This record gives sequence, structure tokens and C-alpha cells, in this order.
Amino acid sequence: MNQPLVSVVTPFHNTAQYLPECIESVLAQSHSRFEYILSDNCSTDGSREIAEAYAHRDPRIRLIRQSRLLSQVGHYNAALTEISTASEYCKIVQADDYIFPECLRLMVRAFEYSGSIGLVSSYDLKGNKVRGSGFPYPTPVFSGEDMGRWCLRTRVFVFGSPTTVMYRSSLVRKCQSFYDDSLLHEDTDKCMQILQEWDFGFVHQVLSYLRTDNVNESITARFRTFEPDALDRYIMVQRYAPVFLEAQEASALSRKSKREYYSVLACQALHFREAAFWQYHEGGLKTVGETLAWPYLLRQVGRKLLGLVANPGTTALRVIRAVRFDQRA
Repeated sequence: MNQPLVSVVTPFHNTAQYLPECIESVLAQSHSRFEYILSDNCSTDGSREIAEAYAHRDPRIRLIRQSRLLSQVGHYNAALTEISTASEYCKIVQADDYIFPECLRLMVRAFEYSGSIGLVSSYDLKGNKVRGSGFPYPTPVFSGEDMGRWCLRTRVFVFGSPTTVMYRSSLVRKCQSFYDDSLLHEDTDKCMQILQEWDFGFVHQVLSYLRTDNVNESITARFRTFEPDALDRYIMVQRYAPVFLEAQEASALSRKSKREYYSVLACQALHFREAAFWQYHEGGLKTVGETLAWPYLLRQVGRKLLGLVANPGTTALRVIRAVRFDQRA
């Protein structure tokens, strides 16, 4: 029986340092029936020439050149419109990441459990940290509703990044813009959207590697120190708790999430974070119709200060650690 066709998509912009390893990881897949779309977003560092060389050597590779420089999300959306009408599944591999040899085969096998599955994920390795631990073993399939509730009730993050997941191609093809460019964490939001109508599959293996030492100007690299995970969690709860949970539980989780999120912000305020940090969070909160609640934040800061005063030994230890950290930096 023929293997299902997988569309693999790598959008890139000035990632010459990492692109060969990314491409080689796709070409090394045990699942061999795939098309590989490389999309160049006006690179100037030799990335396009690297992609061209690979495209000449392997007929499965198709190189797309964007005529003008697009935003990162806009570029991803443009690249995804190029997938084949015959492909059954779609896998993004970001240009500074790579996937392990069994990635496509095992994700396709997870989809084959049921035609109701719209999204498959797995553990990923981000730097030297395995993410996704805590997903119920050995369960391979969750209903979309159950998965949505589970994501909201736990702090386990199984969606990783676009490199971590695989989509059913029909869901990609039906959207002119697959990711919503107006959202701060558009890939997480897309996963939650899919769970409203489709089931979820999971592979209990590490199938992708996400680089943390990249020096390119990606969105992730620029905002890595801005507590994006705390903001991502808060936005997800505010947007989707009313969708997947009963009203009383959704309200309670929303309040808890707000306390936890503003506790993180209070800690950052005590470190006198720069204006760009607060602008980042203001921008994220706008996607759920909110602005920074400064009076609420100040109360959280006050509680933190009272805690420090009440535990002078702990306070002194934290100061010493902070000084040592600043000296190492």
C-alpha cells in the first residue's frame, strides 16, 4: 500500500547557519513519500543558494521565492498555501530546528488511528529539555473536547512549536491564512481551534529538536526573556476556558490564571524590567481585549515585598544570588 503524501514546509529567512541541518533531517526521514517546500523570504545571507543546491539534487524539494519581505507569520501562511492538493498531512519544520528520522512515519501512524484526528504532537527536545512530559501514557488519542479540557486544567504544554506538531492537510488548505497574524501566540491558538472540531493524537517519543542557541532575528529569539510562556498560558485560559469548560470551572480557572500571571509580572517588576517587556505584554493582552491591570499588578508587587520583608534571610539569599548572576552575565 502506498504511503500517504506528507507536505513538509520550511519557511526561511537568513538562516544559512542552520538550514543545511534542517534540510538534511527531512531528507533522512524513514517515511519517504513527501514533498518538501522551501520558502525563501528574501534572504541575503546565502540561504537561498543553499536551498537551490538541495532542490537541484532532490526532486521532492520545491523552492519558493517570496517577491517581497513578509512578516514571519505572513511568510508561514504564504508558504502553507503551496502544499499539494494530494497531500494528507502537513508538517512545518522551522529552519533553525530539525526532526529525527522517525518523525514523519510515527506522526502519520498516529493519524491513521482515526479519520477524526486533526492534529498530532509528540515530545520535543528544546535545547537539553524534553517538553510534553506528563501526557497520559500510553494513550495515543484524545477527543478534541477532552484534550482542550486537559490542556486548560494542567500546566503540561504539548503543542511545543510549529516544528513539534503535524496538521491534517485539509485543515491547512481550507484557510487562506492558516495562522492569525493578529495573535501573539498564533500557533498555540490554532491548535486550540482545531481541538474544537477534531480529535488529538500523540506520539510518546521525542521527534523534533528546537534550537535555543540560534542567533537569528526570529520572534522567539527576540522575546525569549519576556516570560512568553506565562503570557501564552494566560491568553489560552482567557480565550478557551469558556469554550471547553463549564461556566463555574471556567470562571474559577480564569481568576486563578490571572493571579498566577500577575505574580510572574510582579517578580519582573521588582527586577525593573525595560519598557519593551511591558509593551510585549500589553500587545499580547490586546488579543483578549485586555490591557495591563496596573492597580492589580501593584497589589501583587506589594504582596511580594511584604513576603520579602517577612523573610529577611530568604531576601538576603536572593540578593546574593542575583548579584552572582549579574556578575556571571
